[in-house]
Amino acid sequence: MDQARNAAVAVIDEVFNRGAYSNIALSKILRSSELRDVDRRFCTELVNGTVKCGASLDWIISKYVTRPLKKIEPKVLSILRLGIYQLKFLDRVPPSAAVNTSVEIAKTVSVGASKFVNAILRSMLREPSKSEFPSDDAPQSLALRTFHPTWLVERWIDQFGLEQTKKFLDADNQPPPITLRVNRLKTTRAELIERLRSMNVDAQPSALVEDAIVCRKLGALNNFAPLSEGACIIQDESSMLAARALEPRPNDFVIDCCAAPGGKSTHMAELMNDRGMVIAVDVHEHKIKLIADNAARLGLKIVKPLLMDAREIGNEFRGRADRILVDVPCSGLGVLRRKADLRWKKNPTEFPALRELQSEILSSAAQALKSGGVMVYSTCTLERAENEGVVENFLSDHKDFSLVEQKTLLPTVGGTDGFFYSKVRRN
Repeated sequence: MDQARNAAVAVIDEVFNRGAYSNIALSKILRSSELRDVDRRFCTELVNGTVKCGASLDWIISKYVTRPLKKIEPKVLSILRLGIYQLKFLDRVPPSAAVNTSVEIAKTVSVGASKFVNAILRSMLREPSKSEFPSDDAPQSLALRTFHPTWLVERWIDQFGLEQTKKFLDADNQPPPITLRVNRLKTTRAELIERLRSMNVDAQPSALVEDAIVCRKLGALNNFAPLSEGACIIQDESSMLAARALEPRPNDFVIDCCAAPGGKSTHMAELMNDRGMVIAVDVHEHKIKLIADNAARLGLKIVKPLLMDAREIGNEFRGRADRILVDVPCSGLGVLRRKADLRWKKNPTEFPALRELQSEILSSAAQALKSGGVMVYSTCTLERAENEGVVENFLSDHKDFSLVEQKTLLPTVGGTDGFFYSKVRRN
């Protein structure tokens, strides 16, 4: 049996049928497997592609079966999704390989399952026109062709118009570069770029952030020496702008309200020359170790992880902070290109509760800020209600604060993630 495809089915099954996050499930199975590097890359490609195509694959399957998809055994449906992804979207995979390996994997479920999978995949090969996506600009048609939920396409058309929405949808399906933030306490950007190029990495200085290097074809990260040595950390350019906007200074008392895994906390500590204090708050106990590990690897002493609900920051640190970063939990609609499964996990009915949480965290953080202190509120979503809307409501309720700066980054401009930040000052 094909080991890469078998591993991919296991991950796909975890994601679609057990609610797992694809990156976590994939990392777990790759760590426990003995796949060769080429098979690990193929497995990763299969998982990310199949998960990203999600509902579009189910639509294709529905054209060749007579029963509702919910009546198909979950693992068999995962095998069909993987098989159809290869047939429809991977030109370099021979159809016979896609079909035969899918049938073999289905035999681990039952003989009947293997016959069913074989019949569906061969029907698609015989009659591909039955599952051609519609070419018009109706929301469902756009959703099918670009692998997005229809509700999100409709929502973006309402907010941004049809043409801008098409650009967002296309941008979400482009492979993102890997962006490194240089640890300026250990090296310079020029030195690290020279080192990366000597390792045959396509490394270019970011035009947006002076701390960033944009890389392509980086290779396996588990053995990537500059990362393990703490010379850099992976972080998107847009995310780096949050710490830059806050402008933390040496000897400041800084709070990062929702800090895990610690990218922004460590960035602020570096900008402070590792002098002062960065309290890195997170509500999840298992993520506290991630913050501590990242700070230790980068050689930073002033980052202090703290297990706490960010809504309690105002009570705990009232009037003590010089600077506060409020990078809140959000709908994440600006980072869909990086998280293959996020587009299928989001539900717009959850958004009002998110906005309430965001407002509560921001108001609590405000209580911890000194007079004259600066606070940056940030998200990785395109939702105006979570961005400008939350800030406008905050300023309306807090007359002692004034807006200093506000910026929205779009995934269609400059190649960054979708990101928003607003900088306010306590008068």
